[in-house]
Amino acid sequence: MAFTKLHLPTLFFFFLLPLVILPTKAELFANVKQQIQDNEFREPFVGVNIGTDVSNLLTPTELVSFLQVQKITHIRLYDADPDILKALAKTKIRVIISVPNNQLIAIGSSNTTAASWVGRNVVAFYPQTLITGIAVGDEVLTTVPSSAPMLVPAIESLYSALVAANLHTQVKISTPNAASIILDPFPPSQAFFNQSVTEVVVPLLRFLSKTGAPLMMNMYPYYVFMQNKGVVPLDNALFKPLTPSKEMVDPNTLLHYTNVLDAMIDAAYFSMKNLNVTDVMVLVSESGWPSKADAKEPYATVDNADTYNSNLIKHVFDRSGTPLHPETTSSVYIYELFNEDLRSPPVSEANWGLFYGNSSAVYLLHVSGSGTFLANDTTNQTFCISMDGVDGKTLQAALDWACGPGRANCTEIQPGENCYSPNNVKNHASYAFDSYYQKQGKAAGSCDFKGVASITTTDPSKGSCIFPGSKHSSNVTRQVVNSTHVSGAAERLKFIGFSSKRASATSWVLYVIFVVISPSLLFFIQLR
Repeated sequence: MAFTKLHLPTLFFFFLLPLVILPTKAELFANVKQQIQDNEFREPFVGVNIGTDVSNLLTPTELVSFLQVQKITHIRLYDADPDILKALAKTKIRVIISVPNNQLIAIGSSNTTAASWVGRNVVAFYPQTLITGIAVGDEVLTTVPSSAPMLVPAIESLYSALVAANLHTQVKISTPNAASIILDPFPPSQAFFNQSVTEVVVPLLRFLSKTGAPLMMNMYPYYVFMQNKGVVPLDNALFKPLTPSKEMVDPNTLLHYTNVLDAMIDAAYFSMKNLNVTDVMVLVSESGWPSKADAKEPYATVDNADTYNSNLIKHVFDRSGTPLHPETTSSVYIYELFNEDLRSPPVSEANWGLFYGNSSAVYLLHVSGSGTFLANDTTNQTFCISMDGVDGKTLQAALDWACGPGRANCTEIQPGENCYSPNNVKNHASYAFDSYYQKQGKAAGSCDFKGVASITTTDPSKGSCIFPGSKHSSNVTRQVVNSTHVSGAAERLKFIGFSSKRASATSWVLYVIFVVISPSLLFFIQLR
């Protein structure tokens, strides 16, 4: 997304931006708003988004079992898949279901259609399946603006159907918005909603206020950083600890921001305050970092994705809130659970997941000390194995490198040794990959081998073949063998080397000005 460079005179105009106070109107509904403290979304949590553009996706039953193993208790679906909702029955997993954008007009135009949708997708499953929210559309205001006039009518029609079913206090309704509907997000105190969408945003916020539902925002510090490289430091985007001199300082409030996400959330709060709304919480419906991309996105790496999502999880569970609202911590849904390998280019679109479609981990999150969320953690026993569906020649090349330059201990896969059988390149490569991975201390990026290896929490040891990462592995160090012998598996090859989400932050360029001037500013102004 293009962004406008702001000249110095423009800054003074923004400092004088007035608050817009709208007149009070009659309530949209006769019911009294449920108290905020009773809201399901009040207690902070980390959930995951589940996209389904995945080849060989787990069956609904397998998916639910996987979620339970990983201790994931909150998910968001981009539809209302009946098979998944059925499989979630009698579990403690809470789910937000979605109305796809192409159904907005029909639901917004007909109360009967809305009632039918609620009956089919909510009433039919609740309370056995813990449906806690309905996301009406996805980034409608920015991706399908022609449908924007029907957004609030669709929300109201669905709400009326929930009232009729007596589920309106259990199931909250909102709509996920792109962060780009907020202009001038830094400093947060000067942020405001784009005037082109206020005709929809104003009634939307009033609805959310009266029903105790959250404002859903898709927020990606990754894109803020990518669009403002040299202005927004990478460490700020990744939640890395900062020295006071590098913290973002809002000159109007003198609040210090140690990370980009908090600033984005507070920009949403200030934008709502400008419309005289102060009792609606922000729910981050999407946030994440891609682990792989083409040369145009050099910061989409496993290390950065691991760092961002690990620190994001810790940040939520620290319950420190934001500088503006330290008493309120926003819940976050990570984008996303699985790499959606069927997504269209660019490459990064297919690589936002924590896991591959076969449920093996793309990387291991460092979330120890953050409660029981996610078994996908370096504190657990993990192994590196070869991926399914990789051709034998490519695996053989990776195997040769692991046992050669990589100096993995490949003794056990030699003829007559414990892991020689079954004698095929896939099994031999898995053993060699795990040896290298364990020797590297399970470091991020050490289980990749140009995309032919993946991390698993399932011990691949069988019989007398004990993998290096197994707790049963012998402590005796055997001689490293720097060659492999695989019969009937694959031809030996010379190893040649491991050869949209949503945009925002039109005015993050202001950041550098405030970072540069803030030390001088603070010299003259006494901090609170």
